[in-house]
Amino acid sequence: MTAHTKDGESAPRPGDRTLEGTADPGARLFLDFLSSLRPRVEAALEQRWCAAAGHAQRYGREVSAMIAEARSLTLRGGKRFRAALLVAAYQGVAPDAPLEPAIDAGVALELLQTYLLIQDDWIDGDTVRRGDRTAHVALTEVLGDAHLGASSAILAGDFTWSLALGALAGAGAPPERTLAAVRLFCAMHEDVVIGQHLDVVGRAEDVEQMHALKTGSYTVRGPLALGATLAGAPAETVAALERFAAPVGVAFQLRDDLLGTFGSAASTGKPVGNDLRAGKRTAVLAAAEGRLDAEGRSAVERALGRKDASDDDVAAATRALEACGARRAVEERLDALCGEAEALGRSLPVSAPARQILCGAASALRWTGA
Repeated sequence: MTAHTKDGESAPRPGDRTLEGTADPGARLFLDFLSSLRPRVEAALEQRWCAAAGHAQRYGREVSAMIAEARSLTLRGGKRFRAALLVAAYQGVAPDAPLEPAIDAGVALELLQTYLLIQDDWIDGDTVRRGDRTAHVALTEVLGDAHLGASSAILAGDFTWSLALGALAGAGAPPERTLAAVRLFCAMHEDVVIGQHLDVVGRAEDVEQMHALKTGSYTVRGPLALGATLAGAPAETVAALERFAAPVGVAFQLRDDLLGTFGSAASTGKPVGNDLRAGKRTAVLAAAEGRLDAEGRSAVERALGRKDASDDDVAAATRALEACGARRAVEERLDALCGEAEALGRSLPVSAPARQILCGAASALRWTGA
């Protein structure tokens, strides 16, 4: 699909492209780095969950089921973007240091993501995540009761959070660096909770500020700060990485909002239209304010916040959001943020290979395959 510029020439939409076959060298560099790192992170996650499952067996079927669902969610998807950023920052500060502390810290981030997804799915009432049942739905089937299933899912998230802290605390870095990293991890978690609460109650006047708290904190800023801290970076290096992280974190969520509204089930791992049916005030909806005509507003209202909205209702709302220019506005904002991050990335006080990888991460967010 293409969009038309004001002079009538066709212009590709960032949300319509994939990374397969892209000639973007920066994005490809980051994707190759991600692919090389993923097996090590996956193996470390599998090892940690195997130990947890073995420990849980002594407590019976229900506890084992709780652990099994959290394990399944962790291991059946995820590109390990956060772990890759952490490792890139770590190597950028200490290129010759052993990689194990960074891998363990990356595992902690991926476990944190599992914990947050379990909570998010229950809060939103979602039934599918990463192509399979959400934890609370699966545990409801195991336990035969919706309240017990939800309670078990919440506890599965709590258990996973504990594993995450354990992975970071045992990462093998010098004690003073480990302590600083744990403090960062907890502060990052507090930001996520505040951002999530703003999202849940719909009180976020500034959508990008909410994104910076809810997503940017543990997707970009936190991973970069953790990697640099574990490597022994000075405060000014951490501060430079955090400045770079600010536009990348918001861009990541804008891309997620675009996929959540206009993407396919294959690209998101969730049913099409979930964000609309959940009534989320995404960047797309924020951009639509003041742009929709009466017919467009009516179409959006028939789907927004309505769990029982039909596929036709969702499709009509999606067309209205595109026709009014909201999609294009978010895409242009995402593109500008990626450009800002790339400019900041070129002067980061880390090794040259790490600078290239981090700039590539920002570039990759322009593509749906990132």
